[in-house]
Amino acid sequence: MNGYVVGSIDVAALTFYAFVLFFILLVFYLRREDRREGYPLEDDLTGMAETPGGPLHTPSTKTFVLPFDQGTASAPRRGDEPAEFAAVQRENFGGAPYSPTGTGLPIGVGPGAFALRAKYPDVTAGGKPRIVPIGMAHDIAIATRDPDPRGMAVYGADGLKAGTVADVWVDQADHLIRYLQVETGSGGVLAPMAMAVIRRGAVVIDAINAADFAGAPKPASGTTITRDEEERIIAYFGAGYLYANETRQEPWL
Repeated sequence: MNGYVVGSIDVAALTFYAFVLFFILLVFYLRREDRREGYPLEDDLTGMAETPGGPLHTPSTKTFVLPFDQGTASAPRRGDEPAEFAAVQRENFGGAPYSPTGTGLPIGVGPGAFALRAKYPDVTAGGKPRIVPIGMAHDIAIATRDPDPRGMAVYGADGLKAGTVADVWVDQADHLIRYLQVETGSGGVLAPMAMAVIRRGAVVIDAINAADFAGAPKPASGTTITRDEEERIIAYFGAGYLYANETRQEPWL
């Protein structure tokens, strides 16, 4: 018995052809699936959505059931919230730099860009809110050999006092301080701990100036923070690294 099926076509050739067909279909499938986030693309100048690209490029909508009774999520999404910008392009060409408008820190561009995240808190594997004030995390405490930032003064990039640390918000999954609750003259705001440095009994956050702390986004709840609120807070402070002062916006050379 030989391995030929028809003429010069044998089992090995059929196996090779099947593999090539499978590989081609796999490439099309993967290229469709990787377009679930960030598509359709937008034109750099007009902001208009470009064509999705047809059935071979655009995936069908899938709906995912979220854990802990958080509902469902669909991708690719259609009809997202409109983009928020407080800056304009300096020149009329793709990739041109942006200049801030207004008196506040710009949002939505450069280091101040943010994603439209879910409007509920991130949770631990057990379904509890992941980031909470340290008083609500009964199994987490600040190590005795580490400085406790509570009660310390907070200074901005201009060297002026922005407020005082009233509390710390910790990550119950990673056991880290994520945010410092800074009491300013107009209420409390959350500042990312990753942007803070403790020096000689004081906290320095050089991302923004002291006066800018009051304008930072504030969580709606005093005990939890949603994913969307986290994104906007970090974007606000991140924008300060480029837009807080005019000297930061231009090249050094």
